[in-house]
Amino acid sequence: MMNLLLLAIAPICIIILYIYYKDKYDKEPKGLLLASFLLGAIGSIIITTIIYKGFDIILPLKDHFSVPQQFIKAFLVVGLTEEFSKYIIVRYFAQPKKAFNEPFDGIVYAVMVSMGFAATENIFYVLEGGYVTGILRAFTAVPAHATFGILMGYFMGKAKFSKNKASLNILGLLLAMLFHGFYDFFLFIDFIPGVWVGAFISLIIGIILSHKAIKKHQENSNFKPKSDNTQVL
Repeated sequence: MMNLLLLAIAPICIIILYIYYKDKYDKEPKGLLLASFLLGAIGSIIITTIIYKGFDIILPLKDHFSVPQQFIKAFLVVGLTEEFSKYIIVRYFAQPKKAFNEPFDGIVYAVMVSMGFAATENIFYVLEGGYVTGILRAFTAVPAHATFGILMGYFMGKAKFSKNKASLNILGLLLAMLFHGFYDFFLFIDFIPGVWVGAFISLIIGIILSHKAIKKHQENSNFKPKSDNTQVL
């Protein structure tokens, strides 16, 4: 069991360290990062579970081979619910903090919350499915959660310092929901041969956009030394 736990947690730790390293100019307090992670691991899961129970009552989905029902499940039930549960924590716990003092911090805290959520989810899946599940999810579901967090955090980071705070925050939530929805939708309709490839395509697109989002906020950091902006001619 210990080996399975390590397998479940390892990709989470790698992504956290990667984002922490990418926060080049003003590192966040480790206490706040840990709190965000734990809130994602516990708080987001609780919020998600409650909303799921509500959907089971008001919007029961019975036909597993119905493309429209799987579309609703992917985007509304799973995508919106899970990303909303992360969004709430970033919006009302991390974003108001004084330490949240540059746009890149939106990415940092959103990823920490997302990795907390992914850690709890991944432990359950890996303990149930074993080594194959753990290895597969290390290269699919876990980085997918990271990309959702980066895309959400990019806009929530901009929102903190913008007059259009509400619209940018919601844009971040909707973008994360959109990518989460597409990723899950192609997996949910696996009864259609070969359509699962769409999940990997959406993941690759999400990774590319995440890389650009990280680079953009790094370049625009107000803590970036002037020497970093100097070009050698």
